[in-house]
Amino acid sequence: MKPFCLFPALLSLAAPLSAHEFWLAPDKFFVAPNTPLSLTLNVGEDFTGAVRPFTAEKVAALRHYSAAGTVDLIARVPAAPGLDAFPLTLEKPGTHLIAEDAHPSTITLSPDKFLGYLNEDGLEFVAAARKAAGHENEPGRERYLRCVKTLVRVGEKSDATYAVRTGQRLEITPQSDPFAARPGARLAFTVTFDGQPLAGAQVRAWHHREKILVTLKGRSAADGSIAFDLPYAGPWMISLVHMIPLKDVPGYDWQSYWGNLTFAVPAS
Repeated sequence: MKPFCLFPALLSLAAPLSAHEFWLAPDKFFVAPNTPLSLTLNVGEDFTGAVRPFTAEKVAALRHYSAAGTVDLIARVPAAPGLDAFPLTLEKPGTHLIAEDAHPSTITLSPDKFLGYLNEDGLEFVAAARKAAGHENEPGRERYLRCVKTLVRVGEKSDATYAVRTGQRLEITPQSDPFAARPGARLAFTVTFDGQPLAGAQVRAWHHREKILVTLKGRSAADGSIAFDLPYAGPWMISLVHMIPLKDVPGYDWQSYWGNLTFAVPAS
């Protein structure tokens, strides 16, 4: 199908070119107090992917935020082979936020694949810098780091924990409570890098509607804000990639940061 526009975002029923996302998600976004749930780390395309285990070699930080405070979970992350599903029991009613930061990884892509990736994720300024330096025909040598979050509601009422800033280098923070939204509501988010608003970043929202992938796309404003009209209830993912020059790691030229937030819009 051809995409059609919903200003200020794009709603497309066609699959993206080659986006490769990484996200943290619970097996359920709404639970009763003291109900066990499982968290998974997922990598793939189109908000569909394979589970990656929680291992000390991959997970640099894992924290749980709630109205009761912050709990550091990193000591519960084992060495390889790790945990495919991280168990967590949330006792207190309200909103709970879990954040995971990964250790850096590296990749080298051919010039054409790197250019396609840059264009897909709105990183044209990196392509322009490579061309200006005469490096457009060289492989893309990149170190990447992932910063992911998810929100869970315990009981019938949420609280302001959705707005907690975790200090992740690249972070997506809702400006209002996603659990108070309804299908069709406009939700705004703030994108920050190193604690400062990130302007001009391409941000996407992802959702599965039966067998159709729904994606919305826009650019963050000068204050780092971006808003989407989310037409459907159920799980949503917000994602972006930011990239900066890398000078202190031999063999690699660019450092990318992958930010991600998952939550669910209630049906009623």
